[in-house]
Amino acid sequence: MALDAMTEASDEALLELYAQGDPSAARALTLRMGPLAYRLAFRYLRDGAEAEDVAQEALLRLWRIAPEWRAGEAKVSTWLYRVVANLATDRLRKRRGVGLDEAPEVADDRASVLDDLMARDRVAALETALAELPERQRIAVTLRHIDGLSNPEIAAAMETGVEAVESLTARGKRALGKLLAGRREELGFGDE
Repeated sequence: MALDAMTEASDEALLELYAQGDPSAARALTLRMGPLAYRLAFRYLRDGAEAEDVAQEALLRLWRIAPEWRAGEAKVSTWLYRVVANLATDRLRKRRGVGLDEAPEVADDRASVLDDLMARDRVAALETALAELPERQRIAVTLRHIDGLSNPEIAAAMETGVEAVESLTARGKRALGKLLAGRREELGFGDE
């Protein structure tokens, strides 16, 4: 199958094609899933090199399980999110006691320097507040409100129930609100 035709194929169809020996399907799925895996790993680890390692390991595991993949049991993206989350969590456990690096500055295309500085302060404040949340709350809030996953997808990725995800997300949002409440004016939210 031509690579441009594969852009229309589902993740599951591409994985099945790869399992049948089509290397271009693996390329197409890697181009689609690699950036997602990297972003998630980076959110956990806040280290580009480690995030690349985790994303590569997750994709390697996907290729290894391709022949046994049972269509309809899970989405490829959900499976990949769960594997990335587990690999990143393992790395975090290994480096306990070592402080997390500060959040990187986010490039902003807005013309105003003041707006750019305010946006950076907001991102840094959010990243700092997220880092103070318990791990499972931070993961649930990040997957829901930053990555845009649905509660059932998050439940599958975190290997828990939808109700637990809803509870984790709600508690995480409340905790973030408390952590950031005293900084509304400083972060430019005083009038909102």
